[in-house]
Amino acid sequence: MNLGDILPREAVIGDLRASSKKQLLQAIAEHAADLTGLSAREIFDTILQREKLGSTGVGNGIAIPHGKFPNFDRITGVFARLSAPIDFDALDDQPVDLVFLLLAPESAGADHLKALSRIARLMRDPVRVAHLRATSDPDALYDYLVSEPASNAA
Repeated sequence: MNLGDILPREAVIGDLRASSKKQLLQAIAEHAADLTGLSAREIFDTILQREKLGSTGVGNGIAIPHGKFPNFDRITGVFARLSAPIDFDALDDQPVDLVFLLLAPESAGADHLKALSRIARLMRDPVRVAHLRATSDPDALYDYLVSEPASNAA
């Protein structure tokens, strides 16, 4: 799965300003609503409920909030690079500055897990993560996110 299949160019935010986890989730939900037709409130409520099960802050300054939605027909991502790291209750207690929101249909099943796995693989690569942190230009971020790695490791 290529991230270009689920991440539209306009879904990349290069310099998101948020001072709290709640503010971040609200801002990214509003951006996702503009792209998907889902309501920002539904997205926010769904990802907040998921966060109550356990933080999606996976460590190393990265969070992958996600949720499933009825009456939604495609897996869609939104990527945000924060202008400053924020506390996200991450597993390693480190602040988060890179966020990849993943929205999926309730029926997505294995495809949802494949997308999460692909995002997690990308975000575990320290060289790629360093590149994502090095620019706030949305086009450059998008190009880097959807490019295939130099090796076949991902």
